[in-house]
Amino acid sequence: MKDYHERLVKLLLEKNEQISPNQALTWVELMWDDFETTAAKAGRDYLGSEMTERIVRQWIENYGDRLHDFIAKNPKYQHFLNQDKNSL
Repeated sequence: MKDYHERLVKLLLEKNEQISPNQALTWVELMWDDFETTAAKAGRDYLGSEMTERIVRQWIENYGDRLHDFIAKNPKYQHFLNQDKNSL
């Protein structure tokens, strides 16, 4: 799974220069978990990491350049994403 996350973090950093590598990893982990949890709650069969990567990749392609704006509208996630942009 680490390989999947690394590829997605790299893509997100290419799409959005406003976030740090740690923030990008946090975003990838949150989106990954959100997709798999939502699918499980809906009673869907597990389709594997490849499918989850495809969905998260699509979200990054569509919304990655604006993810940094999400915090302003959703303060419940601030503790995950408010960190020093320069920290690794």
